[in-house]
Amino acid sequence: MSVLGMVEFSAIAVGIRGSDAMVKAAPVELIMSRPITPGKYMSLVTGDVASVDAAVRAGITAAGEEGVVEHFVLANLQEQVLPTIQGKGSKSDIESLGVIETSSAAAIVEAADAACKAAPISLITVHLANHIGGKGYATFTGTVANVEASVAAGARAAKNSLIERVVIPNPYPELTAYLTRKVDW
Repeated sequence: MSVLGMVEFSAIAVGIRGSDAMVKAAPVELIMSRPITPGKYMSLVTGDVASVDAAVRAGITAAGEEGVVEHFVLANLQEQVLPTIQGKGSKSDIESLGVIETSSAAAIVEAADAACKAAPISLITVHLANHIGGKGYATFTGTVANVEASVAAGARAAKNSLIERVVIPNPYPELTAYLTRKVDW
């Protein structure tokens, strides 16, 4: 699964219609399709590049231009990103911590992918919008230099959706325990 497509829809009903169009348009696997805050909807699909591209285009067409917040097709998804989105991310010790926060769910996936490709880091969290006002955030660890390079790359990928980015060398142990536990919101 090295290809990931996502459409972040502006409304739940539009998102359900768009998601249906996505899976009918091409042979893709629906990874996630659900409401996200604040009253938006997102769908993620995987498959071959042409199928994922066709599915994303079908979802956009079904939703109409005003019904889409953001979308992407990542044809060479870094191997840590999808498992982390699905809650199966790394639980490694945290040497230094990088955090990227974006204004949308789609933007944080692109930022996390870019961060992982920039330097050898371990992705901890990719949080997609729920219970945080529709924003997204990713956390990761590695050496300070690698985390700094990854934060910079992720921030560039987030473009205008970037809200904030931080690097914390040697974070406090109680904070790391909190960041590596599975959160069920």
